[in-house]
Amino acid sequence: MPKDLRDFWAGLLYLIIGTAALYVAADYEMGTAISMGPGYFPKVLSGLLILIGAASLIRSFIVEGEPLKGFAFSKIIYVTISIIVFALLVEGAGLAIAVMAVFGVSAMASKFFNWKFTLGIALGAAIFCSLVFVKGLGIPLPIFGSWFGM
Repeated sequence: MPKDLRDFWAGLLYLIIGTAALYVAADYEMGTAISMGPGYFPKVLSGLLILIGAASLIRSFIVEGEPLKGFAFSKIIYVTISIIVFALLVEGAGLAIAVMAVFGVSAMASKFFNWKFTLGIALGAAIFCSLVFVKGLGIPLPIFGSWFGM
């Protein structure tokens, strides 16, 4: 029996997500560190998730933790909805609006949620993501999408 249920469930979740991502990226070409293929980042990230998950799972049987007081289903719902909202908005509304929406919806999961602070952070993240991903890396996403006539 695990001594720390939080580490146990977190480790199990990391293992599941890491394994699923590694399975999805299995057919992608890896490449090298100098010439990365499309599978390099997903496979490396998957491996890291699996390692962190395994460490957390092993730790849960060794280190005594606080008792689990419940499961934050509402927080998981907010974060999940924010990802779905991003996916639904990114093409039509554009990257900037989708990033701001993901910040706004996921921030509502926090007990420290504040609209003014969240709006400022979301605006900064939208500018940063637009500059880095669209302008810097050339990812073919509209900053403002067709819904705005752009």
